[in-house]
Amino acid sequence: MKKFQNLTPHNLVLRDSEGVDQVIEPSGTVARVSQTPGQNIDTINGIPVYSAPVNGAVEGLPEPQEDIIYLVSGLVLTSCQGRADVFGPGTGPKDEAIRNEKGHTVAVTRLIAAPKE
Repeated sequence: MKKFQNLTPHNLVLRDSEGVDQVIEPSGTVARVSQTPGQNIDTINGIPVYSAPVNGAVEGLPEPQEDIIYLVSGLVLTSCQGRADVFGPGTGPKDEAIRNEKGHTVAVTRLIAAPKE
């Protein structure tokens, strides 16, 4: 059986097809995407407007280990091409995530794989 390692700063609740929740607590390591800030390009109504930041390398993601599945945020996931051991929680509008009355995700029913390449 594979073991989950949560590389986000908050609990992730995975709900299986039987309706049983598995809470995956943060591991203490957070995977993040490094970013270079954008440039000031304009001002709108006195508010500075910057170009989008440029994403860099993923930081805090361990090397693959046998039987370990790394759970990361959606932003990190998109930067993990080719990693068959990295998944993100399915929280998109058609991912059947379980939400409370305020719309906050309380559990996910699927995982999303990192892009193949």
